[in-house]
Amino acid sequence: MGLKIYFDGGCRPNPGRMETAVVARGRAYVDPDAGQGDNNDAEWAALIHALRIARSLGATDVILLGDSTLIVQQANGIQPCRVERFRDRFDEYRALAPHFHRVRIRHVRRAQNLAGIALDRRRAMAGGHIAGTILGG
Repeated sequence: MGLKIYFDGGCRPNPGRMETAVVARGRAYVDPDAGQGDNNDAEWAALIHALRIARSLGATDVILLGDSTLIVQQANGIQPCRVERFRDRFDEYRALAPHFHRVRIRHVRRAQNLAGIALDRRRAMAGGHIAGTILGG
């Protein structure tokens, strides 16, 4: 069975400062300043962040779970990446994927996305924005 990793990204305002979160093995990894972009940029950044974390954990079979239908479909090759910056992110994803025996990307509802829940909680605790990086659950 693969390592399940939840990923989510967002920004406030949209476009604006991006935030990403990844949850793997019960631990949340949050990047409160993932650069500037829109919500889709942030989702791609979170997916790539998730793969990097999976690699650092030594995973070989990975199941990435995200709530962005667009990003899940683009990463799975179902929908083309027509926007150049998304093609760049897709290329980055494709460069990381061969480091694993198997990578699967699946859509989950927002309410089931543990990474999205982690972002929401941190925003609430910080008064609307994430105040710092979490390296523990």
